[in-house]
Amino acid sequence: MEKKEKSNEIEEVEAFPFINGENIDLCPRNSKLAKVYVCWKNHPRVRKYARNVVPRTIEDQSKRFERRTEGLVDHISLDVWHKKDNKPIGQIGLSRIDWINSWANTFLQIGEPDYWNKDIGTEATELLVEYAFNELNLNKLHGGVAVDNIGSWSVAGKIGFKLEGVKKHEMYVDGKYVDTKIFQLLKEDWVKGKQD
Repeated sequence: MEKKEKSNEIEEVEAFPFINGENIDLCPRNSKLAKVYVCWKNHPRVRKYARNVVPRTIEDQSKRFERRTEGLVDHISLDVWHKKDNKPIGQIGLSRIDWINSWANTFLQIGEPDYWNKDIGTEATELLVEYAFNELNLNKLHGGVAVDNIGSWSVAGKIGFKLEGVKKHEMYVDGKYVDTKIFQLLKEDWVKGKQD
């Protein structure tokens, strides 16, 4: 359990694994972690390529736990929970899910910089891809990554995502426009890769 300061008391936050990995679990988001999420979203290094250019508040974050629509969801977000350290370190998920055409956008944010460059993003993405293809029966996953965000696009390459194209001047980062690499992964290619 993760212990965190809340006023003068310490509250225990328990992980409820939805998908088990070797070093991490993917767990449903927890409203008790709203302060942690806000810290990640406002952290200067973390938010740089996530393009969180507007400050986030706990009130904003708390509203995200309210269900907005009925019917099929078009967004699934999970916490990346580090097993050994027993704490949440980021978020991963699927957005803009198109159930009819069977595709979704993938996203990943490791909110704790101490866990960058440790293959955690790769493990989390592998777990997400398996869930998307085997449980949700999606056919295609895609995502966009700033060309300067080498960590993110190297994760995509390790898992088998293919470069589909480059969007010129798609993001404004640190006073300049940067290109975005667009990646995609088809279920049939992923299955072939698992068999090789």
